[in-house]
Amino acid sequence: MPRLAAASLVGTAIEFYDFFVYGTAAALVLGPLFFPTFSPLAGTLAAFATFGVGFVARPLGSVLFGHLGDRRGRRPVLVVSLLLTGASTVAVGCVPSYGAIGTAAPVLLLVLRFLQGLGLGGEWGGAVLLTAEHAPAQRRALWASFPQVGPALGFVLANGVMLALSAALSDAEFARWGWRVPFWAAGVLALAGLWLRSSLAESPRFLEIDDHARVPLVEVVRHHGRLVLLTAGALAVGYAVFYAVTTWSLAYATERLGVSRTVMLVCVMGAVVVKGALTPVVALFGDRYGRRPMCLTGCTACALWMLPMVALLSTGEPLLMFLAILGALLGFVVMFAVIAAYLPELYEPRVRCTGAAVGYNLGGVLGGALTPIVATALAERGGRVPWGVGVYLTCIALISLVCFALLPETRPVPVPAAEPAAEPAGG
Repeated sequence: MPRLAAASLVGTAIEFYDFFVYGTAAALVLGPLFFPTFSPLAGTLAAFATFGVGFVARPLGSVLFGHLGDRRGRRPVLVVSLLLTGASTVAVGCVPSYGAIGTAAPVLLLVLRFLQGLGLGGEWGGAVLLTAEHAPAQRRALWASFPQVGPALGFVLANGVMLALSAALSDAEFARWGWRVPFWAAGVLALAGLWLRSSLAESPRFLEIDDHARVPLVEVVRHHGRLVLLTAGALAVGYAVFYAVTTWSLAYATERLGVSRTVMLVCVMGAVVVKGALTPVVALFGDRYGRRPMCLTGCTACALWMLPMVALLSTGEPLLMFLAILGALLGFVVMFAVIAAYLPELYEPRVRCTGAAVGYNLGGVLGGALTPIVATALAERGGRVPWGVGVYLTCIALISLVCFALLPETRPVPVPAAEPAAEPAGG
């Protein structure tokens, strides 16, 4: 299990590195380079729109790779999705700016972002299922949480590279070529991930299935449609909170408050490091107390924290901004530390890869695709404190809370040890 969990964690980290490095670039530099005819606000919104396309593609990727995972196995999904995401990320770093090729530049950016999302839509289901289906039932949340550490590791790696380049280069050098380096580095990381995953064994639970679903998506829609919608609605808050503090807050702090790019990246990265470190610890509580209680607790915490969060962010003080982001991510991790065990347990094994991945990635569309765009527009309309953003995030949290309340508990119940047989009379 440690070797399998490590391979899943590293591979997921690489794929999310690819995905996150685009979000950071969108917040910091893509607007002026690819949408120079727009105003600064419109350019940022347009860059975030290309960012959102990746989320739209993720459910399609979950259908495509979910079909592969339910029909051919979880392991092939990990290899193909990593290749697709890595190649499209490297290609983003090679796209000429608007000044060089005109409108073809943002169009190419859009296409490559779509391919990134397609690959990532398959990654999560394959990595999580391979780990969860190998894990012992009473420690499933713990072992399945390690792929969930991957996004935090990928985010820190992506932003660490951006931070180092931002500090070492002038603004002109960073805008001219520096921002491309993290995208090119994705090629090396993808090759490392492929080598790591080449020796993984197929899921034993998949090998036990005798009757594979012919068209998994059809079965999921027909027999689990309500479950997919509930899981998507439940997970929307996690995506909304995460991308509000890791993507929108970067643009808001640097453009509206005048906070330096370096300071803001350090604040966000510090909070994400804490979140990643706590993920396996919180997952242990999920194994002990159940998946649903943890999700309800984290969702409630997010609903209560969103208004204080925007108030602290608007101060422009680094320590208070760090606390704002940290509080939001603590609520997030209480939910998402157990999701990797919870979602697979909700679906029967023959359609599990499709059902869990589609529900997970639809939540990304509802919560992650629009949040940076809506938050940027709301912050522009408000005063110094963007209360509208806090209200928007609170409403999403309340909707997710209702969805979590309607989902069942899935934690395996320990089987009591058998009573010793009584001795025969006179024995």
